[in-house]
Amino acid sequence: MVKCFLVIMSLVLACTVSKAELPLSIARLPLFERAVAVVRHFEGWHGPRHHPYVGYGHRLRPGERYSHRMTKRQAEALLRKDLMERCAVFRRFGKDSVLLAALSYNVGVYRLLGGGRLKKSRLVRKLEAGDRDIYREYVSFRMYRGKVLKGLETRRKVEFALLFVP
Repeated sequence: MVKCFLVIMSLVLACTVSKAELPLSIARLPLFERAVAVVRHFEGWHGPRHHPYVGYGHRLRPGERYSHRMTKRQAEALLRKDLMERCAVFRRFGKDSVLLAALSYNVGVYRLLGGGRLKKSRLVRKLEAGDRDIYREYVSFRMYRGKVLKGLETRRKVEFALLFVP
């Protein structure tokens, strides 16, 4: 796993990576495993000061009894469970479901699919129309409170490079 993180860090430095240029160690991982690695890397560990988030970014739901004292193994199992749930939500998007699941882990499902007063994102509308030229729309989820954050931009570029299936 340490090699995976080193590879991801090298991708951070060269954010415009094509599938052909990916190092074999990360390119050989199954798509879902790549998603787990990239989310785990960018979310980092959430301790007591990050409440209501625990483990690798799991947001506690009403009635859940997870604690910041969980082990890394428990946190990774919870991350996998969360990503599988999100993949199921985006199943209708086929090979883009893992990419959308990874994005929604950070921004929320509602920001992509809409709900309440929020409209569907341009990203989802484009995919529903059959247009898979979504790089710009995907990387546009790099802002917080109206400002572009370099760390989020890097995360989106790495996620897209590792998880987009042409």
